Amino acid sequence: MQKSDKQKESFLRYLSLAPVLGVIAISIAFSTWAIFNYFFPDLLFHPMP
Repeated sequence: MQKSDKQKESFLRYLSLAPVLGVIAISIAFSTWAIFNYFFPDLLFHPMP
């Protein structure tokens, strides 16, 4: 019972952490894309001049 309790606790902690990590990862990716698109607007959609 002790081992199952600990496993459930770590699973719940991961479950509450997963959306936070997802939001952080998406915001970092979008910020990187936005900054890159601001400085090099043509490179993303037209890589070959």
